[in-house]
Amino acid sequence: MIAHQNGTVSIEVSNFLLHCFAKSPSWQFWLSMPLSVLLLLAMGANATLLVTIQLETSLHQPMYYLLSLLSLLDIVLCLTVIPKVLTIFWFDLKSISFTACFLQMFIMNSFFAMESCTFVVMAYDRYIAICHPLRYPSIITDKFVVKATILIFSRSVLLTLPIPILSARLSYCGRNIIENCICANMSVSRLSCDDVIINRLYQFAGGWTLLGSDLILIFLSYTLILRAVLRLKAEGAMAKALSTCGSHFILILFFSTILLVFVLTHAMKKKVSHDVPVLLNVLHHVIPAALNPIVYGVRTQEIKEGIQRLLRKGW
Repeated sequence: MIAHQNGTVSIEVSNFLLHCFAKSPSWQFWLSMPLSVLLLLAMGANATLLVTIQLETSLHQPMYYLLSLLSLLDIVLCLTVIPKVLTIFWFDLKSISFTACFLQMFIMNSFFAMESCTFVVMAYDRYIAICHPLRYPSIITDKFVVKATILIFSRSVLLTLPIPILSARLSYCGRNIIENCICANMSVSRLSCDDVIINRLYQFAGGWTLLGSDLILIFLSYTLILRAVLRLKAEGAMAKALSTCGSHFILILFFSTILLVFVLTHAMKKKVSHDVPVLLNVLHHVIPAALNPIVYGVRTQEIKEGIQRLLRKGW
């Protein structure tokens, strides 16, 4: 029970209800199958990539360790969100406990930040490989990957941990229906009886600081790569470099663009149906996870050959 200054008393809620697509309930039926397929594709592709890199000693190199890290992040993000969304679609199990909700919020924010930072490290890896190939073995080492991984985790956790903490400290009384498929920070905090201006400001400042700085570094890396590639005179070298880096950059751009579109549609919610940003938020947790191992992994000749060798051994 919570007593307010005006003398009224309200009951503090003990759990939340995730109410997906309130204005377009039919979307749940049509989305359940493609979401299931995308989840299976993401899990299968990332697991295959991890197993291949683990078992093939020729792939025990820094670049492939970074790919493994990206796959692990994708798997965790998918499993944090999509199974719960599917249980809502199929079995109408909308209830989620406070602990599970804020844990999901923490994992989503921190692991997205980790993935963005991993893209920066991978862009730097490609920059050194193409612009300074002779120095690559001395710069991109196993020790470098360990330090980069520690930086990725510590930076992301420290900057995103206040988001669920600030939300969890709020008082929730009366309303407990989250108009979203996931426990997004603002979708949850707007149910509070308290002032949420600090939550909004921190989410905005922290999100744009992380995403903005990462995008600038990635853009700078690929600009320098493009400049170096245009100077290549060896036959086929330019085409190979452009093919590899181009696909990487497009995937990173997709990862950032879908998030940017989500932010813009959320800001213009009076002009855009509320269900659109909800849909984009869900898709952002599964589409990049399904595409990453294909673009980064299968398009890499060494990994493709490693998968083929493992398949032959399996037979």
